[in-house]
Order: sequence, then structure tokens, then C-alpha cells
Amino acid sequence: MKKTYEIEVDCAACAQKMEDAAKKVAGVADAIVNFMTQKMKVEFSEGQEPAAVMPEVLKACKAVESDCEIKF
Repeated sequence: MKKTYEIEVDCAACAQKMEDAAKKVAGVADAIVNFMTQKMKVEFSEGQEPAAVMPEVLKACKAVESDCEIKF
């Protein structure tokens, strides 16, 4: 399952770091953060519930940029 979320990211370098961090979260098969559109596309591993995985994705992104916000 793939879902798109609005994300606040300050620069392209931070977007790449957040993308890398999100990909390491259990339950995430792939993630793409687009700085220009301020969107994050997340592909969830089979059987994973997005509502359960996204708080962990947010935590991983906040480790990169503490003021990061993801609307989910």
C-alpha cells in the first residue's frame, strides 16, 4: 500500500536525510520525500497498518529535523 502525506521540510538535504531515516523504519518498504512539493510518499510493507507505522516514521524524521511535521 502506498500513501502520500504532507510534510514540512526546510531543505533538499534534510529531505534526503528524512527519506533515508523513514526507509529504516520497520513496516516501510520505500519512502520518497520531495522538498519542492513538501510531500512524502510511503510504501508500506505487506500487512502493515499505516496508522501504526507513521508515528515511528515521524519520530525518525524528528531525529533529523526536530521541527518536522507530517500530516497523517
